Amino acid sequence: MPQQAWSPKRERQYEHIKEGLLEHGRNEDTAEEIAARTVNKERARAGEAKEISRLSRTDISSSRRGGLRSHHGPRGRTRDQLYDEAKALGIEGRSKMSKRQLASAVDRRRGRSS
Repeated sequence: MPQQAWSPKRERQYEHIKEGLLEHGRNEDTAEEIAARTVNKERARAGEAKEISRLSRTDISSSRRGGLRSHHGPRGRTRDQLYDEAKALGIEGRSKMSKRQLASAVDRRRGRSS
């Protein structure tokens, strides 16, 4: 528990963010720092903090920013992510496919339209 001033909701938010970062391979110290910064920013945006930076007030929310960076944006998933998905799906010839071909093959196999 990094700070006593956090509400139970913010404590849960901190733990949730930290666990997610640990699951994605971040080390403990980095996960704790990112989680604390995220919670503090959300507290500032909600008017729960005594001091608020201009960026905390005007920048997009942490959850929205994370969603924009989750590889579903304009460029989508990376070639390596697509290759790993193709491998898991057992798609033949994947090693010779381009990123566009991998995306198409994975989406076809999963039943999505490209």
